[in-house]
Amino acid sequence: MTVGRSVPADVAFVQSALGRVLSGVRAQGSASHRSIAEYLIRNPMRGAALKIEEMAEGCQVSTATISRFARDIGFPNYAGMRSALAETLHMAMQPVEKLRTSIAHRKAALASGEASMEQAKVNLAAAHDAQSQLVLDQVARRISGARTVYVLGLGMSSCFSTMLALHLQPFCHHVVDMAGAGGNEIAAGHLVHIGRGDVLLAMSFPRYASDVMRFAHYARNSKACVVTITDTPSAPMVPLSDHVLYAGSAHGVLPSSYVATVAVIEALVTSLMVSNKSNVRKAARLNEVIADYMVQPSV
Repeated sequence: MTVGRSVPADVAFVQSALGRVLSGVRAQGSASHRSIAEYLIRNPMRGAALKIEEMAEGCQVSTATISRFARDIGFPNYAGMRSALAETLHMAMQPVEKLRTSIAHRKAALASGEASMEQAKVNLAAAHDAQSQLVLDQVARRISGARTVYVLGLGMSSCFSTMLALHLQPFCHHVVDMAGAGGNEIAAGHLVHIGRGDVLLAMSFPRYASDVMRFAHYARNSKACVVTITDTPSAPMVPLSDHVLYAGSAHGVLPSSYVATVAVIEALVTSLMVSNKSNVRKAARLNEVIADYMVQPSV
């Protein structure tokens, strides 16, 4: 994917050639190699600066393992890998730094509310550039074919998981909104029945809820598909997910902004609705069913 001018640096790094190699190792490598790949994806800037002994300490492996990792992903030695990290980061951050400088100049003259609106625009632009229609279509197919779709969001995310569940209900065989009254205990009770052929749609934003990860682990162990909507490739839910949709959540005051989350939800539901003719018919039927409950225009 071509990196747009507003793609966050961490997303741009993961989308780079080196980032894709590291993501592949994190998904399918040995335990020690997965640990190193995870560390570099989460801390690419630190990885470009650390000595091999410091890297080994940070990853809790030996220096020999670090050297072997570098060779296994195509570099002659650790120094070669570190140089490639630095070059990739430089390329990823160039457009981001230009955008950040531009925003900083604008924000200096803005009141707090206006600055919040500016950040929302940036998050929306980043979400647009980070998403691909291919991934949206893949997730839509998973949802369409699922026995049951479990939708999970804790804390503030519960509002948006309910929104997503309501959007999905007319087009899915069975939808379970896990974030009901009773909190995590009720959510765990719903998840008891999850298994192969089901989908867990989880939302995870700062401040990240550890229970979302526990539920995702359970879903994966039960052979269900895990789809996550989160903010960055370094988010803790990414390694646990079969598919990830990104919605930037940066904000100058709030723990998270959810403007881009709503946009990603709407993009996903739209992709699902137009994915096959049966869903178009369901949408038309839904309009017929609810027409009697809607305010009619006056003649």
